[in-house]
Amino acid sequence: MNYDFTTIMDRAGKDSIAVDSPGKGGTAPGAPREGFSLIPMWVADMSFATAPSVTEAISARVSHPAFGYFYPREEYFDSIIRWQETRNGVTGLTKEAIGYENGVLGCVASAADAFCSPGDKILLHAPTYIGFTSTLENKGYRLILSDLVQDENGVWRMDYEDMDRKLKEHSIHMAVFCSPHNPSGRVWERQELEKAMEIYRANDCLVISDEIWSDILLNGHRHIPTQSVSQDAKNRTIAVYAPSKTFNLAGLVGSYHIVYNSYLHDRLKKQSSLTGYNSQNVLSMHGLIGAYRPEGQQWVDELCQVLSGNVNYAYDYIREYFPGVSLAKPEGTYMLFLDCRQWCREHGKTLDELLRAGWDVGVAWQDGRPFHGAWGIRMNLAVPRSLVEEAMRRLKEYVF
Repeated sequence: MNYDFTTIMDRAGKDSIAVDSPGKGGTAPGAPREGFSLIPMWVADMSFATAPSVTEAISARVSHPAFGYFYPREEYFDSIIRWQETRNGVTGLTKEAIGYENGVLGCVASAADAFCSPGDKILLHAPTYIGFTSTLENKGYRLILSDLVQDENGVWRMDYEDMDRKLKEHSIHMAVFCSPHNPSGRVWERQELEKAMEIYRANDCLVISDEIWSDILLNGHRHIPTQSVSQDAKNRTIAVYAPSKTFNLAGLVGSYHIVYNSYLHDRLKKQSSLTGYNSQNVLSMHGLIGAYRPEGQQWVDELCQVLSGNVNYAYDYIREYFPGVSLAKPEGTYMLFLDCRQWCREHGKTLDELLRAGWDVGVAWQDGRPFHGAWGIRMNLAVPRSLVEEAMRRLKEYVF
């Protein structure tokens, strides 16, 4: 490999929620007992240095000591168009369809406010990303959940009949879709997307598609943009992307939407402008330009190989050594979502006790209940392989 994914980076004191927050209350894991180092496996960012092309681009801009008002460079839009074509097979994307967003959740909030009213119901799949639920509920929207179901092979699937029934029963006209799905790790197949989008079409339902994980693909899986499956999907969908998950840039703040329908585009742009704060940072612009260079593409390809190895190792280890814990093998993202129901019942433990046992030995994993997984634990495997192996060893020896 050309890039370093093995060095254990010291993130302490470097503005990292994942490393600096455990033991300080709130939703953070508890601090480890004395004698155990912390392995950050909760917040969905990576313990890897970002691609060199990112820091090179930012450093080059920082070398010029003026940071006044600016307009996005043409290179910014060209980089997105080239990335989408190269990585996702998107053709015909133009600058006019691309819009800046401070974050995916900001776009979700703006879209909801542009096309719904407080009290309206919005459809999501469960388990679901906690950011969706907190953002929409805080703004006064009512969430209707359609549970994903696992087939005979443990693969998460959409329940299309349930989706259609709930859209009709609750007169729902907006859905938040997640592709690849967080936290299950599903990378939806074309026929799955086609069927889902046909249900949304039949119910006159606008779709916000969070595709922030679209670059994190495991074991050869391929991302299919939701907007690509039909002409109706192209015009019905607000798709949101970002380099933040892919390149570990969440602290820079900078996402973007792709909206082909001019009516949706204009309404969304107007709504997102009302706060006066949905404005791009010059360093995040240069960070994206650096990330989306050919060197960044090579870096992502190697990253996905490393993450595939981590996921394969952890999945096999858990199935062999943690009886009573079930999980589906992720196809994308770097998160595992464990179902610990059987283990807890067989051992007379609560999920809180299990979580605490992991935290005590430094495995800072995450409570899955806010994701609507009643017995769930979410684990971030975007750490060097040696830490994945150490976390599994500690869980085997001290917890399970």
